[in-house]
This record gives sequence, C-alpha cells and structure tokens, in this order.
Amino acid sequence: MNPLKPLEVSRLARAVLDQVGTVVVGKRDALELVLAGILAGGHVLLEDLPGLGKTLTARTMAQALGIEFRRLQFTPDLLPADVTGSFLYDQRTHDFTFRPGPVFTNLLLADEINRTPPKTQAALLEAMQEKQVSVEGTTYRLTAPFHVLATANPIEHEGTYPLPEAQLDRFLLRVSFGYPTQEEELDVLHRRMARQREEVVVQPIVDAPTLLAMQESLEYVSVEESISRYVVDLVAATRSDPRVLVGASPRGSLALLLLGRARAVLAGRDYVVPEDIKGVAIPALSHRITLRPEMWLRRVDPGLVVREVVDAVPAPASGALPQYAYATEEVPVGEASQWR
Repeated sequence: MNPLKPLEVSRLARAVLDQVGTVVVGKRDALELVLAGILAGGHVLLEDLPGLGKTLTARTMAQALGIEFRRLQFTPDLLPADVTGSFLYDQRTHDFTFRPGPVFTNLLLADEINRTPPKTQAALLEAMQEKQVSVEGTTYRLTAPFHVLATANPIEHEGTYPLPEAQLDRFLLRVSFGYPTQEEELDVLHRRMARQREEVVVQPIVDAPTLLAMQESLEYVSVEESISRYVVDLVAATRSDPRVLVGASPRGSLALLLLGRARAVLAGRDYVVPEDIKGVAIPALSHRITLRPEMWLRRVDPGLVVREVVDAVPAPASGALPQYAYATEEVPVGEASQWR
C-alpha cells in the first residue's frame, strides 16, 4: 500500500482515538501521544499509578488498530525464554522445534516491566531495537508492525528492578495519564453501568497494512532546517543544564523529530512547526536525562527541567515556514495515493 496523504492519516487517526476514547475517558492528550509513538514506529512507556487505564489503553488501542495483541505479565520469576520463546523437544518427530514466545505479535503489553530482573528486561532489547529475536544461534524476524507498550508503577520500589538508562532510552516516549476529574470519573461509572458487563470491545478502524501505510507517510513530512536546528538546540540544552548529570543522547533528537512528524500528520499537515516539537519535548526527553543527586533531594522533576529548557531555547518563527496547498484539501477516506 502506498503512503497516505496527511489529511487521510489524520482522519483515520481521529477515528481510532474516538474509538479508544469511548473506553478510556478524558485522556485524549495522552492517547494522542501514545498513537503518535506508534505512528512514529516506536515503543511507549506508560508510567503511572495503578488503576488509571494503562492496560486498558493498550488493549483497546490494539483493537482499534486491528492488529494482534498479547499481554505479558512481568514477575520476578519470569525467564528470558518466557519472552522470546524456546526450543522444545517433539517426541513425535524426535527433533527440537522452536516455540515462539509472546513477543511474536504486533502490539506487546509488557505489564509492570520493572517487576522482572534485568536479564529478562534485556530480552526485550533486541526485539525493540532490531525487530528480531535470536534464540540458540538462530535469528527470527518479527512481523511488522511491532510495538511494545510497557507499564510501570513509579512509586513502588520494593520487589522492583528499575529500568537502566540505556533501556529507558529505547522507549520513544514516556506517557503518564494522571487522575481523572470527578466528572470524568463519574462518566466512567455511568458507562460501566450502561454496558452491563466488564469486558470492553471496540471496533477496528484500520488494519496492519493500513497502519504500515500510515507510518510510511511520516517519511514524506518536510522538516525545515530551522526546525532541525531547534531540535538539536533543545537536546544540547539538556546537556549543559547545571541540574543535569547526563543529558539526552542523539537518540533524543531523533525521537523529537519522529514525534514532531507524527504530530504534524495527526494535524493533517505535511510539514513540522515548532509547536509540534514543543508538544512532545517532555514525553520524549524527560526519561532520557539523569539529574544530579542533589536535585532528587530538592524534589526536582526531570519533566520540569525539560519544560524550562523548552521555555528558554528560542523557537524559529512559524511564519517563516512553508504553507502547502494540499495540507488543507479534502481527501476522501480510503483513497491511497503516492502524494510526494
């Protein structure tokens, strides 16, 4: 399937968000970030308190995207083979056959990823970065699309294994939902009583080939030189901030670029504006910086540091960016075309 036009991708994405929003109430901004991460081809870390809809978001997002979904509960006794799969002896053929693990799917929910030892956490690294799994010297490619949505509880420390910075860097962005408002929570109760069952099912809006075409469309989004320099300036500012021990790596710059492109496409544009970069700076960079020890004693949050960096670094003027005629033209849903 050819890449889709920005307006078509935006329309399909809005339909996906509307479907997921019928179940996950009042979290449109967070859902847009999760979908932007998927459109950008990355993995998302959902870090928040229990009961705020992290698992529900992953399941309903997979249903709305029409892709295969598997959930893996990470526990202290989980082994790497429980993630990747292993060779088993078949008594009928008298030979060893490979039994794929849950990582062989389109969307893997790594639930409570910080509850399993580092050896098992690392079993996901090759799959997340290389889109493949190596077992007993044999390499198996994962079917595209492949994404990991991992959940973590940020306040529990007993019996947990915090993700090292190198593995955190593999996640394109980190998203938190936060508590709903009282009206939103009341709406959750009303919807639960109305459907008269616990299970929630949403209708698929797209399928795997369409999702791949939506992801490919990001490669045709224009990024002006001033925007690229703005991205580099933001990341460089995290490294020179006196409160930061280790700043964001070049992978942080790539994350800003990819997520900025995704936000542009979600808005129906084929070019990136500074607001796209600002809107993803905190979720893309806050988990990539390490604060000095004394900052933790002062309860300084990495997100606050990134926000202040964004406020301090001058952004290029939006008026100097190009305006494209087809960024506002009407495109019928389902009409795929090579638009670049």
